[in-house]
Amino acid sequence: MKKIIKSDLARVFSLNALSTLIKMLTGFISIKVVAMLVGPVGIALLGQLNNFSSIVLTVSTGGINSGVTKYIAENAGNESANRRYLRSAFWITFILSICCGLVLILGSGFFAESLLKEPQYTIIFIVFGFTIILYALNNLLVSILNGYKEFKKYVIVNISSSIVGLIFSIVLVYFWGVFGALLSAVTYQSIIFLITLMIVVKSKWFKMHNFFGRFNLPAAKNLSKYSLMALVSTAVIPVGQIIIRNFITKHLSIDSAGLWEGMNRISSMYLMVITTSLSVYYLPRLSEIKTDIELNNEIIHTYKVVMPPLIIISGAIYVSRHFIIQVLFNDKFSEMENLFPFQLIGDVFKVASWILGYQFVAKARATAYVLMEVLFSIGFILLAMFFIAKWGNIGATIAYSLNYIMYFVVMLIIFRKLLFTTSERK
Repeated sequence: MKKIIKSDLARVFSLNALSTLIKMLTGFISIKVVAMLVGPVGIALLGQLNNFSSIVLTVSTGGINSGVTKYIAENAGNESANRRYLRSAFWITFILSICCGLVLILGSGFFAESLLKEPQYTIIFIVFGFTIILYALNNLLVSILNGYKEFKKYVIVNISSSIVGLIFSIVLVYFWGVFGALLSAVTYQSIIFLITLMIVVKSKWFKMHNFFGRFNLPAAKNLSKYSLMALVSTAVIPVGQIIIRNFITKHLSIDSAGLWEGMNRISSMYLMVITTSLSVYYLPRLSEIKTDIELNNEIIHTYKVVMPPLIIISGAIYVSRHFIIQVLFNDKFSEMENLFPFQLIGDVFKVASWILGYQFVAKARATAYVLMEVLFSIGFILLAMFFIAKWGNIGATIAYSLNYIMYFVVMLIIFRKLLFTTSERK
């Protein structure tokens, strides 16, 4: 136990705890305000926009952020190599974000009609188009901070993002309702870029010649391995959620879609403790590891640190589900209580799967990663449609839990030799 507590992973969890706590609290307050002022319908529309924006934002960076983190960490101390990656990453991000911005502006009417079902929301996509470059550059800087393991600055950026996001959300929702909620979702990260810039400007790596220079094709090819993985991951999951949300709206009601989206928000909030710490520590750490024995030790150690608290937190959330709904939402969301059991089971197996699945990303195994993401996303959609038609809203959470149980079993099969045949332990 002492060894676990003193480990780098535990220290990162501790360092990240304040950031995550603030992000959770601001997220909870934001959900409460939006739920009170715009109800399940507004939550459903916000879910649609968030899914769409996550896809566009990944395209605007070329999906290279995980690759930037990996190669910066892997080439620690080799500034010449890192400079090649920084320059290539900057030009990829700059060019693609400009292209995405133009598409959003020119196609704003189409996106408003097809996603949000109202032409009045056209201006949302126009604003998004003009500001997306700042969003993309902010994500690039955060990825670089992660790669250089500047965890304190990384935490400060996350805290700033949470606070600014809350302020934007409350102010805009208060004055403009659903429209304000949608507008805040696509603008607050642009302000964060300015804050991030002020934080990183004193870092040793932040020099203009590290970003403005010749585009390096070999470095870009290495980063492109992560483009495919990130683009597929960021596309299939939100697209799957959009399809399922539309299916619930069509066969049940838009209020039911809002309840399901509310359940997803709760999962996202409490899993943030795990996911942010894994992205800060786990990906760079796996990228550094050279031997199977060391990799085995790291995976087992991560399970020991992550899974017991996750199971305890999930159990506490289940027991407190009625109270959580009353605090975060209102009486209109009371039927959400039935969604908790299977959603929480799915969350546990989701994280258990991620701990193994991160190896695909760290070791740039793009084909296997893409295949798994696509197959299980399609599986989730089909299972959800089947169970929703059979049992209503709860069917979506049954499909979610069953899908991630199967995902975890497949991960165990794929990595069985690594997990069960390595005898040496630290």
